[in-house]
Amino acid sequence: MTKRTHDVQIAPGAILLLCVGILLFGPTSLQSQASVKVDVAAIDRARVLSGAERYLQEPPLTVAAFSSPRSAGGVHEYFSEGDYWWPDPKNPEGPYVQRDGMSNPDNFNKHREMMQRFCKAVSTLAAAYKITHDEKFAAQAVRHLKAWLVADSTKMFPHLKYAQAIKGKFTGRGTGIIDTIHLIEIARSVEILSGSPSMSAAEESAIKKWFAEYLAWMMTHQYGIDERDAKNNHGTWWISQAAAFAHLVGDTASLSFCRTRFKTVLLPKQMAANGSFPEELRRTKPYNYSLFNLEGLALICQVLSVPGDNLWEFTLSDGRNMRKGIEFLYPYIVDKSKWPYPKDVMYFEYFPVRQPSLLFAGIALNEQRYIEAWKKLDPDPTNAEVQRNVPIRQPVLWVE
Repeated sequence: MTKRTHDVQIAPGAILLLCVGILLFGPTSLQSQASVKVDVAAIDRARVLSGAERYLQEPPLTVAAFSSPRSAGGVHEYFSEGDYWWPDPKNPEGPYVQRDGMSNPDNFNKHREMMQRFCKAVSTLAAAYKITHDEKFAAQAVRHLKAWLVADSTKMFPHLKYAQAIKGKFTGRGTGIIDTIHLIEIARSVEILSGSPSMSAAEESAIKKWFAEYLAWMMTHQYGIDERDAKNNHGTWWISQAAAFAHLVGDTASLSFCRTRFKTVLLPKQMAANGSFPEELRRTKPYNYSLFNLEGLALICQVLSVPGDNLWEFTLSDGRNMRKGIEFLYPYIVDKSKWPYPKDVMYFEYFPVRQPSLLFAGIALNEQRYIEAWKKLDPDPTNAEVQRNVPIRQPVLWVE
């Protein structure tokens, strides 16, 4: 069949305006008015469905399946140990001592590993459900959600009183709250699964109740307050979590609090004039931590931006904004060899991977080059440290 075409007539005045626009602003400004195009579902379909088929075969394993004699908590309470704390060579049985940036391989990591396993499974299954609408994926995701957040015999209690403990010093710390950044994509998955016949209204209500209780604990417990007030990426990821959990449960007051804190605390106190993050650059892993902080800030913008209050476009009086943050790191994501700061003491060779911040910013800021860079990076890193630091694994859950 021959497609009928129509002659299009352009008014002389319109041509004149177009020419004036090009002369005054250049072609880039005009092109930027058109949104970038990226079909994440098409790009990720094969990897999502392959992973989802694998997770259909894996049963839930929660914190209740593993324990450590060093934990001060019970069977349902999450426990982890501070990464950079080691036995003291001068006093092997005494309190641990710090070696910043150097992870102790003998720490108890099973709860952390099981949480990441949980989040990988549910986010992948939810992504497959979004792409295919096949209930088998939703049913398996709900099975994991119920085991972790609902079932009395296996669930995790909604607090982190015993996370990132240090032997001989602390049974838990506020810094441990960063361990639950992986629950951010769980919260998003629940939103995607909402309405599925595989998740009853009672089950959805119970899951949301868990997140509401954990959010309340984060907001009120001293550990939560300490983490919220951290001056580096810990403070960023506290807001990222609070925003995602508040979005799930419809807590408008907490959403408003997070928006305000992004504008008045995170951006002005963490970003330098050139878009860098000084608190991260002074660490022993400046490259990783800079990427990590940018990911948290990008996620905040993705979750909290609404019509009339677009955090991607929010700009401080001196010009600092998210575009500056992306632009600072973008050249070093594309070509890490240009990194002008010290190399990370560990894992430098494993970064970057397919950073979600590039995708989110590319769409929000109409920058196709960010999208193209994102496409070229590894979407499924196998290194455990990298997996720990990139909690958004299924971007199809986050974009239309």
